[in-house]
Amino acid sequence: MINGAHSIIFSENAEADSAFLRDVLGLPHVDVGDGWLIFGLPPAEVAVHPSDKNDVHQLYLMTHDVEALIETLSLRDIDCSPVQDQGWGLVTEITLPGGGKLSVYQPRHVRPQSTFASARKGRGASTKKKGIHMAAKKASKKAAKKAAKKAPKKAAKKAAKKAGKKKAGRKKA
Repeated sequence: MINGAHSIIFSENAEADSAFLRDVLGLPHVDVGDGWLIFGLPPAEVAVHPSDKNDVHQLYLMTHDVEALIETLSLRDIDCSPVQDQGWGLVTEITLPGGGKLSVYQPRHVRPQSTFASARKGRGASTKKKGIHMAAKKASKKAAKKAAKKAPKKAAKKAAKKAGKKKAGRKKA
């Protein structure tokens, strides 16, 4: 039913912040026209927190090592806030070129399997086309593995056959 999520970062300097996402964070992207970039993100998750009001949403990027991320960004003169231990994870805020803040955290919780990952395994594919594509991909991977295993055996048989012909040729002479 749901096949992805689209997040928006509002910015006073959208060009600079897009360049940051493209050049510094290295996010894959497509130009949908006139230099308007849409960025791909790694698998995502969403949680619902209790609140006294609706329509309050937050965006956090995730990392496996928040300290290493801060160190890497500091080499490019990008400011990050001090790491805060929130219990559920370690959090920092990156200051974007446009002046906004982007939260990044290192989670402590187990990551749920994304719907994309389950579709890749042939479960939960939202359309027959995806299921067929994934099944074909899986079959071609199996065939490649099988061929890779057979290759050394084939080469050994071929070498043995050649060696046998040479020996047989010597006996006749």
